Amino acid sequence: MKTIKLSVRTGKHTQMLDITRDIQKAVTESGVKEGICTVFIPHTTAAVTINENADPDVVRDFTTEINKIVPWEDGYHHMEGNSAAHLKSSMIGFSEQILIEDGRLVLGVWQGIYFCEYDGPRTRKVYVKIIEG
Repeated sequence: MKTIKLSVRTGKHTQMLDITRDIQKAVTESGVKEGICTVFIPHTTAAVTINENADPDVVRDFTTEINKIVPWEDGYHHMEGNSAAHLKSSMIGFSEQILIEDGRLVLGVWQGIYFCEYDGPRTRKVYVKIIEG
């Protein structure tokens, strides 16, 4: 049960990066055939989610709508000026659990794992814990 630390570099203030291949690579290299993969984001202004990865318009729509729901400037009191990023991250969440069967992540045909940046660009960490069982 090793924890794998991945590095993700974002290039925009708000961005969703498909990290599915990176997570699958970690699972493959672990040798685990059956189990659970937990993806954890140790940041308060970034998140992880599972969503459609076939049509890039889904990511564009997601990003547009979350920015409408939680605008960057809205009279927040947090001194760092990134309250919107904290709110978005908490709404989306900091971890996902994905089943592993036959050494592969169990995802739907159109699903992918996305790292969500809300206060970039930055270099971020993604922790992956693979548990056999």
